[in-house]
Amino acid sequence: MLLLKDIVPAAQNNIDTKFILLEKGRTALEGQNKTCLALVADETAAVHYQFWGDECDAFETGDIVHLTNGIFSYHHSNLVLRAGRRGKVQKVGEFTMAYVETPNMSEIHWIPDPNNSKKYVQEYVISPQSRIFPSMP
Repeated sequence: MLLLKDIVPAAQNNIDTKFILLEKGRTALEGQNKTCLALVADETAAVHYQFWGDECDAFETGDIVHLTNGIFSYHHSNLVLRAGRRGKVQKVGEFTMAYVETPNMSEIHWIPDPNNSKKYVQEYVISPQSRIFPSMP
């Protein structure tokens, strides 16, 4: 199981992780599909998560979610964690998980690794916290 602090952008579906859903944004329509951006976190980091279709209504704040075969990539210029076409997301609990809101892995500027063009490395932190979801009190 991968910790959120260890995820990096990639076009592969291979992220297996668990997190708590902290906050959901508005549901929007993209063509025929519903999408919903959310702030999720584990004990090491936070990240923006993109829910698709029925997932938008299936999960609520406080849900603990297990993601298998997920992807961390750009969607409309935002770096988001998502299930992708082959991934699976399911609720495995609620309200009982330690988490942190910083660093936010979606708020890091990533560049191709100079030693391996198939990998990315952190260049700098854009914002330590989510600019989309203000810090919770």
